[in-house]
Formats: sequence, C-alpha cells, structure tokens
Amino acid sequence: MTDAAPRHGDTVHALPPMWSWQEFVDRARAPDTIENGEGRGCADDWAGATWEEALRLAEDGWTTVLPEVDAEVAELRARVGAEVLTTALVPAWDVTGGEVDIGAYLSGEPECMVDAVPQRISTRGRVVTFFVPAGYVHTTPHSAVHHRGVALAALCSSIIAAGHSVEIWSGFCPYVSATDRYASIARVVSAAEPFDMGRLMFVMAHPAMLRRLWCAVWDSAPTPNALTMWSENYGHASYECFPEDLPEGIEDPYILPFLSPADPQWRTAESAIAWCRDMFTSLGLLCS
Repeated sequence: MTDAAPRHGDTVHALPPMWSWQEFVDRARAPDTIENGEGRGCADDWAGATWEEALRLAEDGWTTVLPEVDAEVAELRARVGAEVLTTALVPAWDVTGGEVDIGAYLSGEPECMVDAVPQRISTRGRVVTFFVPAGYVHTTPHSAVHHRGVALAALCSSIIAAGHSVEIWSGFCPYVSATDRYASIARVVSAAEPFDMGRLMFVMAHPAMLRRLWCAVWDSAPTPNALTMWSENYGHASYECFPEDLPEGIEDPYILPFLSPADPQWRTAESAIAWCRDMFTSLGLLCS
C-alpha cells in the first residue's frame, strides 16, 4: 500500500473506457485471461453475492429500502444556454466493424458493418456528472459499503427529482506498486437513458459491484495486466480518481472521495446521510 497521496502521472496502464452499463457487464462476463480470478472465484460471503447473483443484480438492479431525504437542491453550476453536451453511443457504418447490418448487406451496400462509437450530442436541461471511486480495501465491511451507497443514491435521487439529469461514472483506479497505478472507468448511468434506481443502488451500495464485476473486468484484461492485478490482490489505496481518468469532453465532474473503512461516518445509515449531505452542500449541489 502506498502512503503517499496519488499523483497524476502514476498511471502506467488504463483499460479503454466503457461507455455504457451493458459494455461494462459484457466486459465482466468476458472470458478470463488468467486462472483463479477473483471475480468468479472469490468467497461468496466476502463478495456479498455469488457470481450468478451478481450478474442477476447487474441485469435486474438491486431493490433495497431507500431512505427519504429532505434535501433542497441548490442552483447548480451554470451551463451554456438551455442545452448541454453529453456523450452517447451512436451507430457508424463502414466496410469493417463489429456487427453486420443485414439490410445493408443484402442490398449490396459495401459499408454494411456497424460499430457503436462515442459522439457528443446536445440534450435539454442540466446534466450533473458524478465520478465515483469504486475501490476500497478488502477489510471494508458490507455495512460501510451499503450505508455510503444508499446515502449517495438518496441524494442523487433528490437532484433527479428536481428536474436535472445525472450521469455517473465508476472508476476502479488502484495502485499495483508504490508508484504504479492502474485505471479503469465505466459510465454506469447515462443522462441519455431512462433513470434506473435499481442499477444505481447496485452500483453505489452493493459490494459485489467491486468484488465480483470490477475484479472480473480486470480478470479479462490482457494477461500481463490481469496477472499484475491478481498478484497484487487487485491493488492498494489510494483509490482516488482524477478528472483526467475520464474521456475527453466530460467537463466539470463532481469527483467523490473513495471509501475508507477507517472513516467513522459509514458506521450507521444516519451518519452516512449526514456526511454525504454536507459533502453535496460543499459541492454546491444542495442548499445549506
């Protein structure tokens, strides 16, 4: 574990960004490039779910009681005009690609292969982008993960209820040595799709998000990198995320602190909500 604060130049390897929840889940499902990967092979009680249960929760969402939070949303950061830019996956046709467009192929069109590519598009209203570190140490209890995640989800829902859109990126960015950092990010909630509270709850508040799915993403990475992660027990703190971990074009993200089991605010649901409310207020998202 590194005791020094993370440095921006420490990232020595980054996986390609995952632009959608489905891409993230597909990457987690991909065949392992190493043996004994933790994503599929870790203890069920430590992960909080079996491998099959984790995939079901990823598909169906996690329904748990979300506390009612009386929070007044502040005037958010100014955006240009009534429109903002967000990034969506749009189809692009070429002579090569990931899938065949059957209609174009049968009509003799040479550009009959299609790929989904990221493209900046305009959308109405305001988009609040959160970047949530997914990493925490292996001794972190389920209760801390749950309390923190439920509090964050409840306050995010307040922002959504006020008529704003929320985009959430998850980042697993651990150190694999005292100086070398690995980075991986996924957009788990897009402002361009219907809001899914069950998915948000699983992403924010369930330990299997990290201990099953994120570990599995690295288990299917190129073998040398997957082996490095596995041999270093999937990395060490600090798990802090930086704006430059995100793809270009994502402006003014709210970057949340990573979860440390030593933090006393995660011991109860009430203390977690109080701490997260103060944090959202200091970020200018809630009224004081």
